[in-house]
Amino acid sequence: MRNANVYERLGARTVVNAKGPVTRLSGGLLDPEVADAMVEASRHCVNMTDLHARASEIIAETTGAESGVVTAGAAAGLMVGAAACIAGLDPAKMERLPDTAGLKNEIIVAQSHRNFYDRLVRAAGARIVQAGISDRLAGTGVRDPEPWEIDAAITDATAAVLYLAMPGQRPPLADVVKVAHARGVPVLVDAASQLPPAGNLKRFIAEGADLVAFSGGKAIGGPQASGILAGRRDLIASAALQMLDNDVLFENFDPPARFIDKSKLRGLPRNGVGRGCKVGKEEIVGLLVALQRFAGGDEEIRRKAWLKTTEAVAAALAGTRHAEIAIVPDSYKPGMPGVRLTLDEKRAGLSGLEFARRLERGEPAVYADVNRAEQGIVTFAPFSLRPDEPAIIGKRVKEILG
Repeated sequence: MRNANVYERLGARTVVNAKGPVTRLSGGLLDPEVADAMVEASRHCVNMTDLHARASEIIAETTGAESGVVTAGAAAGLMVGAAACIAGLDPAKMERLPDTAGLKNEIIVAQSHRNFYDRLVRAAGARIVQAGISDRLAGTGVRDPEPWEIDAAITDATAAVLYLAMPGQRPPLADVVKVAHARGVPVLVDAASQLPPAGNLKRFIAEGADLVAFSGGKAIGGPQASGILAGRRDLIASAALQMLDNDVLFENFDPPARFIDKSKLRGLPRNGVGRGCKVGKEEIVGLLVALQRFAGGDEEIRRKAWLKTTEAVAAALAGTRHAEIAIVPDSYKPGMPGVRLTLDEKRAGLSGLEFARRLERGEPAVYADVNRAEQGIVTFAPFSLRPDEPAIIGKRVKEILG
């Protein structure tokens, strides 16, 4: 009889995660090197500002940015990034947030870039100003918001432009940067899920972005509650100051100047608006080890590993009744293969939604991508699967469909 894992000992059920490294399913699986580094980090104490300063150097080397900071996920990066754009290096403004009355507090977002994560910039005290109309996405025309519409939305109250990075996104980032910088406005990029390819670590900074937020718990392979904010040194310093524990006398505050230049401060703010977004030493170390592995790894080897797991899932599903099984090149995201199951709902006698529901509520629970379940399509991604789980998926699917 196998030994119970830690979740079972705590009374929580584990699941088979064939959806991908999403937060609601606890993300992905840590490489042993990353997990071991986190355990080792837990056995020592460190000055957190010094650790963040070293992390800043590693992030800068990896992204091409001037500086960087480890955040509690990409969403936290958006929050403290917005706070940095509003407050700059003024400790009085930092202490006021999220009260932004009388400050530059407007953040411009193209209509087609709006999503529920932009509430993170609102949590910092920003007011969203929507630019343009996305006729193309609405199916009523061919045009997306255009750079001139973003330029027209900029006023004396504009603190930043928020840009959602996606494949084929319009308008192009470089065009948005051009109009924003011409008006002295920084650009904050939400690139949470834009890895792989690893080249995207440097792409957005190279295109002129002032701040870029990445998730650390997805393709990078770091702890789920980790992320990266990379960009301009002054803005990163502001973001860090609004996240760190600053309960120290200014005279005794001695951060590495390459991370936070104390000479630029007239005082030290107390706990900032991002204080609840703190990151522990274990998450910082785990993220840095994972980042170095990801940036220095071979993308073709990663792709082949994902494909091998995908093929194992397809083999386990072979012979499933009332369903068509196919390997598709893009499942969880572009570049990540997966297995698409197309259900013949009439012959199976159940809908795609009911099929997905049974997968999730059975034992063990199997979670897949059900975004197209209403069309009878369920997709299994390899990213978060253990070696024994393709066979489990096949068994559970055939228990339901025969």
